[in-house]
Amino acid sequence: MSENKLNPDKWVKRYANYLYNYTIVRVNEHEVAQDIVSETFLAALRSKDNFKGNSTERTWLVAILKHKIIDYYRRKNSIKGSAEIQVDWHDEEQEGKWLEERVEDDRNMNIDDLIENEELGSTILKCLDTLDEKHAEIFRLRTIENYETEAICNEFGITPSNLWVIIHRARKAMVNCLEKNWIK
Repeated sequence: MSENKLNPDKWVKRYANYLYNYTIVRVNEHEVAQDIVSETFLAALRSKDNFKGNSTERTWLVAILKHKIIDYYRRKNSIKGSAEIQVDWHDEEQEGKWLEERVEDDRNMNIDDLIENEELGSTILKCLDTLDEKHAEIFRLRTIENYETEAICNEFGITPSNLWVIIHRARKAMVNCLEKNWIK
């Protein structure tokens, strides 16, 4: 078999353990990790015609797996009702509060509140886009998607202290951006 051709009949034997080990570090739940790996194989089967052969089978499967892990955390956070983003506001009463604690429950909001909340979400996304790509991804994984420090450090080849410096700088940049574009 050429490295740039798919062989779905051998995926489980060749890659299941690797994909599981990759996933368990990120989700820390045995059954969830198994489900995500299964979803990965199913998604790969469905999209095998899209495989261009620019990477190895394993690399392609890991890319799909990463998306499945992100989807898992998005679903998990949407169940909670809001993302947990801690920002360093300079309001004495609210300093150090989680953003989700400051946002009203959608059921208690009127149309003006909903529009304002959508505008804030849009502004947060725009501010994330102003960050260095690597820093934005690390910030999203740690702060929004709640990935473990060790998993992120392994993924990006950085030390925990580097991670926290990046998070700190990203938070400061987010606060500055939000102050310029949202809090007027």
